[in-house]
Amino acid sequence: MKTIEIDDDIYQYIASKTEQIGESASDILRRLLIEAQTNTTGTNNVQLNEISNNPATLEHAQADTTPATTNTNDTQSNTNKAKKKKANSNVFDFLNKEDLNMQKNVVSRFLFILSLLNRAHKDSFNVVLDIKGRNRLYFAETEEELNSSGSSTNPKQIPNSPFWVLTNSNTTRKKMILTEVATHLGYSEEQAEKIREML
Repeated sequence: MKTIEIDDDIYQYIASKTEQIGESASDILRRLLIEAQTNTTGTNNVQLNEISNNPATLEHAQADTTPATTNTNDTQSNTNKAKKKKANSNVFDFLNKEDLNMQKNVVSRFLFILSLLNRAHKDSFNVVLDIKGRNRLYFAETEEELNSSGSSTNPKQIPNSPFWVLTNSNTTRKKMILTEVATHLGYSEEQAEKIREML
């Protein structure tokens, strides 16, 4: 196995294409290359199987095929599918186990998971503002709002989002918060369990 260096934005793009938990960057890249090959050439299934089993044959397979003609209706269909997929995206579309494992403590994992949930549900993530404790807020749009809701809340901004979350609660409470967030965003009980256990 060879090690290569890639820019952060390229790695983030690869990570965003994760289709299942634990899928490695190498597996994702191989799948993307095969999909690109399939979309732009007349590669048949035999060649695809050969490429899947031996990535070194990708270049040879590409040289032996001729470009397929592009149909406007196919392009529109692909665009509609992409829009539909985006509308139906969930946190598992963006999760990369390697990135999760890089978060070295509970607070950083908590913020990372919330960041992924925000990324997957940008248009509806503000429902987290409805999630509250008996005497304090869990989420707010400003640090001051959380600070004024109780003592020693230790607010942190959720990365790449306008929202803040309190972080001084224990791990059990953080798991309960993640479960509530998942439920508010429409995840099933089983999916909410998986999200909670990422912590």
